[in-house]
Amino acid sequence: MKDTDLPGILEVRDLRTFFTLRKWGFLRAGTIQALDGVTFTLVRGEAVAIVGESGCGKSTLVRTLLGLDPPTAGSIAIEGRALGTLDAPALRRLRKSVGYVQQDPYGALPPFMDVATILAEPLKVHGIRDPAERDRRVLAALDEVGLTPAQEFLGKFPHMLSGGQQQRVVIARALILEPSLMIADEPVSMLDASVSAGILRLLRRIQEARGLTLIFVTHNLATVRHFADRIFVMYAGRFVETGPTEALLEAPQHPYTRALLAAVADPDPQNATRDRAVPDSEPPSLMNPPAGCRFHPRCPQAIAGLCDTDAPPAFTPHVQQTSWCWLHR
Repeated sequence: MKDTDLPGILEVRDLRTFFTLRKWGFLRAGTIQALDGVTFTLVRGEAVAIVGESGCGKSTLVRTLLGLDPPTAGSIAIEGRALGTLDAPALRRLRKSVGYVQQDPYGALPPFMDVATILAEPLKVHGIRDPAERDRRVLAALDEVGLTPAQEFLGKFPHMLSGGQQQRVVIARALILEPSLMIADEPVSMLDASVSAGILRLLRRIQEARGLTLIFVTHNLATVRHFADRIFVMYAGRFVETGPTEALLEAPQHPYTRALLAAVADPDPQNATRDRAVPDSEPPSLMNPPAGCRFHPRCPQAIAGLCDTDAPPAFTPHVQQTSWCWLHR
């Protein structure tokens, strides 16, 4: 856990991102409350994992942080600069400080460009005009992500690379402008287990060597134990629990966090007797989310007349560990 007294490199306050669905062009069919009141601060050099089921709002959070989806309300500040106050040139300069690693490496790479062109393109866009400097940075980025000898990869096209090599090129492209913040959205979900482990080790090594602030988005808690300093557990557009990785995994405080851990295969036979019941049914529709705690329809410990009527405030059952659950009232 990093020193939370340090100034935040990323500060998000009460972030809400809603999408209006329309029918026949002008009639409103409903509103999707994809993000509803997300607040957090990251300090420089911190690695944070955002975990949750598909449809919980993780990807919308990523797209909103990147400026691809405009927020409905709330604020985002990167290195003290509020995104909502920047004009187009200032926003373009700020984007140099944010790297993005996509989920699908093959879909993220232009198939008609070779590796050298793919990596040089962001340098050209951001005004690096010296060809020798661009070549130096491209070779250095390939070396850093383990594609060596780098010269052998320059002329290759994406279809000539394995899935793991493609993802290393995506990571190299995210790093080439020397960002201070990197967002990796499910970066290993489409890779084999052995390849995934190598990519995770690479990301952690680069993050520590560069002092990067890293947001790692995943649905699998098994991948984060040795990777993240903190975990943010997300459900139906809101955080339900946050805390230091070891503390949260060893003593989860929210029933949903316990349910996610129940879905993780555990090779330790001593853990076989632990309560690992996964709640039935599907996550709620974000067009019509339930009142009160959004997890209460699936929660085996829901308190009638409370969980189904009132949204829980933040409780701190343990030091630095926060849970939005009425069980801690």
